[in-house]
Amino acid sequence: MSTLLDVENLWVRFPTRNGVFDAVRGISFTLGRERLGIVGESGSGKSMTGRSILRLIRAPGVVEADHISLEGQDLLQLSEKEMREVRGKRISMVMQDPKFSLNPVMTIGDQIMEAYRLHSKASKSEAYAKSIEMLEAVSIRDPERVMRAYPHEMSGGMGQRIMIAMMLIPNPEILIADEPTSALDVSVQRQVLDIMDKLVRERGMGLIFISHDLNLVADFCDRVLIMYAGRVVEVCEADKLHEAKHPYTRGLLNSLPRLDAPRDHLEVLQRDPAWSEAPSVSGRS
Repeated sequence: MSTLLDVENLWVRFPTRNGVFDAVRGISFTLGRERLGIVGESGSGKSMTGRSILRLIRAPGVVEADHISLEGQDLLQLSEKEMREVRGKRISMVMQDPKFSLNPVMTIGDQIMEAYRLHSKASKSEAYAKSIEMLEAVSIRDPERVMRAYPHEMSGGMGQRIMIAMMLIPNPEILIADEPTSALDVSVQRQVLDIMDKLVRERGMGLIFISHDLNLVADFCDRVLIMYAGRVVEVCEADKLHEAKHPYTRGLLNSLPRLDAPRDHLEVLQRDPAWSEAPSVSGRS
């Protein structure tokens, strides 16, 4: 499997009144043309990892790494102008809540067309046709009406599909999806995941799927990194996630309700301070 992204010894730091806070602490992993899940509790460093790849951590935050290489090109060595060519065109990111990612005063059509024309020399008519095609690809009915609509007129599921269409229209090599289904009900979740899966497989892309839902990741991804306190504590094949060995992963799994194994009481995760001090596990395939 060819490597699209190689992250080595990534740290994300923020200065505070009580000293420097390490949000991500020395993690390493690779991404090929696969679906890589990153799971953990809120505050474990999942979203910071995704944002740091695109260098979206702003001052006073500091991103350090031996390298963040996109097909051999170290993104940390690029200027901000050069990074703008990477964002969207080569790596796209779908944020958690589309309501805060879409411009409320621009029509959906204008926003999708802008995303396409920013990285191509397409005419307005070509961009319109491509936008209609992408909305149809994410299973939106009556795309012409949606193109004329504003974000507040869309439901959460529709908004998330529109964001996926907007992020995929430049045909990037990697898609980072930061909890893209957390605000959606279960039936819409499955539809959105099926759309992402189909597009990733057809385009041969790499996908980083950030989530707190272990069952969802086990069902959807190929490999999984489990993060705790800014470190990767375990790496496993997604279909073997329920056989995980680390006590943190076991604790997360045991705290989830299961229809096939009902219990009177769910376990409460008991944390060990040693987990946050142990060296980060490598996520290289």
